[in-house]
Amino acid sequence: EKQVFQLRAHMYQARSLFAADSSGLSDPFARVFFISQSQCTEVLNETLCPTWDQLLVFDNVELYGEAHEMRDDPPIIVIEIYDQDTVGKADFMGRTFAKPVVKMSDEQYCPPRFPPQLEYYQIYRGNATAGDLLAAFELLQIGPGGKSDLPPIDGPTDMDRGPILPVPLGIRPVLSRYRVEVTASEHPVSMWSISWGRRASPRVLEGQEGAGSQGSVCGGQTGNQAAASLKKQGTGSLCADLPENELLHPPLNIRVVDCRAFGRYTLVGSHTVSSLRKFIYRPPDKKAQHWNMAG
Repeated sequence: EKQVFQLRAHMYQARSLFAADSSGLSDPFARVFFISQSQCTEVLNETLCPTWDQLLVFDNVELYGEAHEMRDDPPIIVIEIYDQDTVGKADFMGRTFAKPVVKMSDEQYCPPRFPPQLEYYQIYRGNATAGDLLAAFELLQIGPGGKSDLPPIDGPTDMDRGPILPVPLGIRPVLSRYRVEVTASEHPVSMWSISWGRRASPRVLEGQEGAGSQGSVCGGQTGNQAAASLKKQGTGSLCADLPENELLHPPLNIRVVDCRAFGRYTLVGSHTVSSLRKFIYRPPDKKAQHWNMAG
């Protein structure tokens, strides 16, 4: 018996991908395979923690079988991560698998099953782990009323992204503003850079040792202020909008490069701070302090 569905792949973020380029970074994108269809996310340049924040919609997916079988044991979704190269074909970085949450046409789109929640999926490259994918997948049956009976896609619009759909509200994390403050100690290496992933491009903070510490914050940040701060005090900061749920925070990537002649850089080493939980500072609740003093 033929059943027709729509698959919604909510591709939010990947983290801790391996460095495919000599710079110590990658230009990753994801390709999602389901039955006979496949779609790709956009390519995000120079990051190991891409935040695609992208919804991929697969229309008119035809499956054959009993309705209860489709609901309880849907087909597997294959997700592959690639590094985009300027010349030649993309390099394979890893693969993971997922099963969608299924809604039949006679079921209500309501909690606790819907909307689906973002989950981490382990990415593998051969037998080795190669990062994590943060995503959610739902398979919605198209009933006699057609697509008009499907739940609407509610979410923010981003005119700069053209036809690309962001992950809808209710599935995408609630964001808050965070600032990372960095202190660069004296060290013989010539340059360090720290990046914190986001959708369009990672926030990057760079500092240079030697003839005066210099730095810049990319991605729309106040580079001049950060540079002046690094030069005078050896400290700098960068800001980003991150999920309120600390478990969804991307890692902090630190790279050390050697400055060569003619503006060339050679990667010396890198380090990833996988969790910033112990570094988070929360200002005291003024209202609670007031009540404590009154008591």
